[in-house]
Amino acid sequence: MRFASTLESMGVSFLNAVMTLIAFLPVLVTLSRARPGFTDCRPPALRLVIAAIIWSLMGTGLLAVVGIKLPGLEFKNQRVEAAYRKELVYGEDDANRATPPTVRELFGAVRRNYFRLYFHYMYFNIARILYLQVDNVFGLFLLFPSIVAGTITLGLMTQITNVFGQVRGSFQYLISSWTTLVELMSIYKRLRSFERELDGKELQTVTQTLS
Repeated sequence: MRFASTLESMGVSFLNAVMTLIAFLPVLVTLSRARPGFTDCRPPALRLVIAAIIWSLMGTGLLAVVGIKLPGLEFKNQRVEAAYRKELVYGEDDANRATPPTVRELFGAVRRNYFRLYFHYMYFNIARILYLQVDNVFGLFLLFPSIVAGTITLGLMTQITNVFGQVRGSFQYLISSWTTLVELMSIYKRLRSFERELDGKELQTVTQTLS
């Protein structure tokens, strides 16, 4: 159920990004062509679209490198939590299970993994926030030559930056959904490991039966 709800949330966000691109891409191209005052230095109409794609790919690649360890840590976190909960459940029916030393050791593993997870999320969020802060002024940076030359009005600049922000945000779908994507990858890893364990047990059962 958790896997399905997470996948549904990402699907809705993806459709929202696609519909936003369909609505705002033609507007961005039209506004790019409408900028007055450009002669030799006038860039092509698709420059802003290409810039949005390149900038989004750079951000996605940056976060993929910085957060490469997060899916594995989330997967390990689910395993140590499951081991801790399982021991507590066994302790309800068996007095020899869930002894204080065992519970203390399992809880220590959960705590250590959470500290590692928080540490890696800390520098991941620092990189993500720095990228998003630069992202806020990226559109103005592209329009800087026009602003300095005084060849663009305030109204047109506002329209371009607003539309460019919508297009850029849609291309940054993976960046905005990265935390959910990490959780989804960890769930997938856990399900795959569970399937491998089931396949191993079934193979062992068949081997014992044949022997």
